[in-house]
Amino acid sequence: MSETETRGFVSGFVSILGRPNAGKSTLLNALVGTKVAITADKPQTTRTSVDGVLTTPKAQIVFMDTPGIHRSDTLFNKRMMESVRAALDGRDLLIFLIDASAEFEERDTHAVDLVKKSETPCIAVLNKIDLVKEKALLLPLIEKYRVLHDFVEFVPVSALTGAGIEELTNLIVARLPEGPAYFPPDHLTDQPERFLAGELIREQVLHLTRQEVPHALAVVVENWQDTPKLTRIQATVYVEKDGQKAILIGARGAMVKRIGTEARKEIEALLGRQIFLELFVKVQPGWRENVEFLNALDWRSMVGREVDK
Repeated sequence: MSETETRGFVSGFVSILGRPNAGKSTLLNALVGTKVAITADKPQTTRTSVDGVLTTPKAQIVFMDTPGIHRSDTLFNKRMMESVRAALDGRDLLIFLIDASAEFEERDTHAVDLVKKSETPCIAVLNKIDLVKEKALLLPLIEKYRVLHDFVEFVPVSALTGAGIEELTNLIVARLPEGPAYFPPDHLTDQPERFLAGELIREQVLHLTRQEVPHALAVVVENWQDTPKLTRIQATVYVEKDGQKAILIGARGAMVKRIGTEARKEIEALLGRQIFLELFVKVQPGWRENVEFLNALDWRSMVGREVDK
């Protein structure tokens, strides 16, 4: 028998790291097998660490998705990078995600430098191979990263199509220690329903609005009421400028209505019950540099406390 066959149940904690837009949230969803993190084709979609759990008959893997590794030019960005650095500690394995369809640049070197500060073994995952027509082009890219760091494996995948996900999962399981299941078999994420609802609203804003809105956007679930027939949710979308508010509301309220409709569908699909969603849009100038505003927002649960307007 091989060592793998003789081992008992294995479990461990795995952080997913990488540059913005590498596809970390899409990879997390693909590995877990269901949607636990929002996705968008815009950088810094993920703003806080998000856990997703995969349980099989032989293993339980607790994945942590993280914000993209980037330069911290605002107080808000610095807080996001703090969560990235925290994701390096106390892990059994790291996954460094690479956009295989993009040109290698100096910022990729800086991102690897952060991973090198951890002694935790790291798998380099080359994502978006569905966009690479000539697979031979992956070889020189692998060599560039091989020079930068002693990655334990290089795995090509497409988180979007699912190609290579099973192989990656098997490699992760093979490197985890024997251990208990930390969560029940049906547990998928540590995030409360309020967080998930707020994120699904923000996802629709990212999908439907212009480029100048996403980074200036925060969603707070202000009120949540469960009734026998439906769940009533009131949420506020905060932006920094009046012009951004106008974009979100749209002509005669068309845009905010569309955002609400699409978000409601996503929330209903996730929670499996009828939702009544009421959205508001408010301006909070410079909130990304406002310590009081940031402290009044619990980014882990996306639940807001009262903030002076």
